[in-house]
Amino acid sequence: MKTRKILAIFAMAMLCATGADAQGFLKKLKDKAVDTVKDKVENKVEREAGKAADEVLDGKKSGKKGGGEEETVTADQQPATPQMKKAQGQEAKSDFVPGTIVIFEDNLQGEQMGEFPSKWDLLENNAEVARMNGKMAIKFEHGSDTEITPLLEDGNKKYLPEVYTLEFDFFVTGEEDKESGYTLRLIQENNEWSSDISFGRGGINWYIWKPGSNDVLQGNANLEGINKLNDWNHFALSFNKRALKAYVNNRRVINIPNAKAADWFAVRTQFWEDHIDYITNVRLAKGAVELYDRNAQTMTAVEKAIAETGKFVTNNILFETGKADLKPESMAEIQKVADYMKKNSSARFEVQGHTDNQGSDKINDPLSQKRAEAIVKALEGLGVDGFNLKAVGKGSHEPVADNKTEEGRAQNRRVEFIKK
Repeated sequence: MKTRKILAIFAMAMLCATGADAQGFLKKLKDKAVDTVKDKVENKVEREAGKAADEVLDGKKSGKKGGGEEETVTADQQPATPQMKKAQGQEAKSDFVPGTIVIFEDNLQGEQMGEFPSKWDLLENNAEVARMNGKMAIKFEHGSDTEITPLLEDGNKKYLPEVYTLEFDFFVTGEEDKESGYTLRLIQENNEWSSDISFGRGGINWYIWKPGSNDVLQGNANLEGINKLNDWNHFALSFNKRALKAYVNNRRVINIPNAKAADWFAVRTQFWEDHIDYITNVRLAKGAVELYDRNAQTMTAVEKAIAETGKFVTNNILFETGKADLKPESMAEIQKVADYMKKNSSARFEVQGHTDNQGSDKINDPLSQKRAEAIVKALEGLGVDGFNLKAVGKGSHEPVADNKTEEGRAQNRRVEFIKK
């Protein structure tokens, strides 16, 4: 327990200490931590985390910006020209693909204000349903550490598959005298390994550690310029067998090739009463970003599907509920299709939108048409010739799976690009 708190304390130091009150914050942090740092592994964590904190505070310099200000560069932000950043960095770091089979989901709709959220279990301290900046959310109460975990009907604590994505929105305050800080904990049932990802206004830090031992892997990245202050932000995690990637506002900030698999997860906030911590729109689903393999064939998934079947089918183009507004995370998938279409500029495609059977045909048919048109418009914005595209809304009339199950409905909510 003490080891976990030490990790959390120094993680919060790095992510919070970028504000104007950094020195006072670190002094308060030091006073709080000094009595608990005792054994060997805790001393090691203190040394390593202190070094990382210095790097966040001082910056890893890579040249000058206009006006003489030095630019901070992390391990995931290599120096490059503006053209190189656009061509090499942005697309590669927005490769998140949400899972399609939902395991757990909570947007807090229908919950009673002030009550503990009904889909969660309490591990420590207190949380309640509240409203923040226009959204129903889980508010973390303070005074000591607060930790919650999904409440599954069967009490299962081994529900994370070997391939999954986890997403939620989190609020970040811009007030200098207050902080927002979160820790996502990925835990093995036997408590052999724990992976902690801590993030807030200024930075994100990760630890993969084995309680009671000296085995600690860690890293960090800067979130300045990525987080939106006094607003909601989006966190996403992708785990595929061994590869762990994390994203903030669709920007990849963690890329670990060999992480530890986990059985369950919890969300934690910690320390002081002046924190402002809220989360909402939590979604856990099977499926993840494909494993990177340098020996894999160079043919893309779109090229392979069209070569073999004449069409590319995807469940990774997502819209706002009941609307034809594309979610930002959909653009990575649309970009892949655009790349293929631009390479095959004479080919014509029918862009089909499909829904599940939830709702009437009167609603689903025109909605699927508008969504198909929105995809066509997005492709045109990426340089695809609109003359070669035709939007067709299919509604729920051509299911590929049983609409009686959530898994089947998830498969039916799809987009098909059919080569003509």
